[in-house]
Amino acid sequence: MMATSFGALCTDFYVNQRISLKMDLPTARETILDLFDRIRRSRPGMDRFRRFDGELALESAPKDGAYEWMALRATSIRSGAVNPDSLADAYQLHRLIMEVTPYFLSISPLDIECIELMFGFDLETKGNHDQIVFDALYEETSLGSLCDGDTHVPTDCQPYFTCALDEAKTIQANYEVKTRTSEQEVAEEKFEDEPISVYLSIRQDGPVTDIDDMPRIFETLAGHAEKLTAEKLIPLLLTPISRAIQSSSC
Repeated sequence: MMATSFGALCTDFYVNQRISLKMDLPTARETILDLFDRIRRSRPGMDRFRRFDGELALESAPKDGAYEWMALRATSIRSGAVNPDSLADAYQLHRLIMEVTPYFLSISPLDIECIELMFGFDLETKGNHDQIVFDALYEETSLGSLCDGDTHVPTDCQPYFTCALDEAKTIQANYEVKTRTSEQEVAEEKFEDEPISVYLSIRQDGPVTDIDDMPRIFETLAGHAEKLTAEKLIPLLLTPISRAIQSSSC
């Protein structure tokens, strides 16, 4: 399992990247295989080529809960490191993809819709996710009063909040809590072991001035993500939800 301090706070921690484009990517067999082979040479563990509906993926085999992946869709390039040994190791994968994909896939600076870096935290939970999140974040607030009463039970409590990080509003931070409890589980009071997920996504809108600027953009996004995770996400979202999970299981 990963050695980073972020990973110690949750069941699974992952660092994902998404490069969204305005035009469709090329789909020629030789182009895709050459790109994936280039990635494999730098990340030898990524040797599993898989095809899904509308997606081509290159992955590593899971080992102790850790693995890496990249995926091509019509207008996006996505990648992720799940339970990495360190943030630096996860960043190496994303930087590599930023550096090589524009040349294999003929991506122009004008083609960049946005670049997004996400930190994801899964908290394994057996209980009513929506009630847990409500208790952690809303119980004694004005919004919580909307669900006050013996017959009022929260059934969809998934806060989603976005704020701009620069004056031009081209860089935005998005905080999201994802619950997975169904109405049937609430009715039967039988809950599956599914995680509550907490996400922080840092997004910069395009276009970019030069394709070689993408690694610099990544450094900016990573800096924001690390700072906001430590100063905002952990104390204001992750820790209260973790405590509510522990209280619900007592």
